[in-house]
Amino acid sequence: MADLKARIASRTAKEFNDGDVANLGIGLPTKVANYLPEGVHITLQSENGFTGLSGSAESGKENVDVINSGGAYVTYAPEANFFDSAMSFSIIRGGHVDATVLGAMEVDEHGNLANWIVPGKMVAGMGGAMDLVVGAKKVIIAMLHTQKGNHKILKECTLPYTALGVVDKIITEMGVMEVTPEGIVLKELHPDYTLDEIKAATGCELIISPDLKPMQEE
Repeated sequence: MADLKARIASRTAKEFNDGDVANLGIGLPTKVANYLPEGVHITLQSENGFTGLSGSAESGKENVDVINSGGAYVTYAPEANFFDSAMSFSIIRGGHVDATVLGAMEVDEHGNLANWIVPGKMVAGMGGAMDLVVGAKKVIIAMLHTQKGNHKILKECTLPYTALGVVDKIITEMGVMEVTPEGIVLKELHPDYTLDEIKAATGCELIISPDLKPMQEE
């Protein structure tokens, strides 16, 4: 079976433009750093306090002082800068992040996002998500299309919101979708799936783009 999370991360990495400052959330989004295209210079900001994140550290070569916001060991570029949380969140809230990639528990057709708590479950807190979705110029959700067969893309979120109307794009193993005022538009469909299969895996109506094309995996 294909590595679906790697597929999502690889496709998401194509979303950046040369010169972008981007922030990757925790979990699946951190894998995006491993697939950044050659020849495109992107500065990755980690909200725990540095810019210049490069990718996952090889086993046995970890620097125990350098972790990403999810607590994983990472590498950094020669031009990296390290700073405190106040500076890190000033960068985010000041509108200096071009794009953020986050995971989600639920997204709905209005671009509303729920990604921080399941009622009754213990969590440490919301983290930087609410700052990122408001401060970043573009919000990309990178996630598996369903959770144990249950819909994650819905007509209305059922879990507590992180923020309202903030999601611009959703990338899953099944396709690439844009959130528009008219609803969620399917722009790319992975060749492993049919239109009927992605519609059945989605809890709201998908608008099929007239320019629908195959999802680029590599």
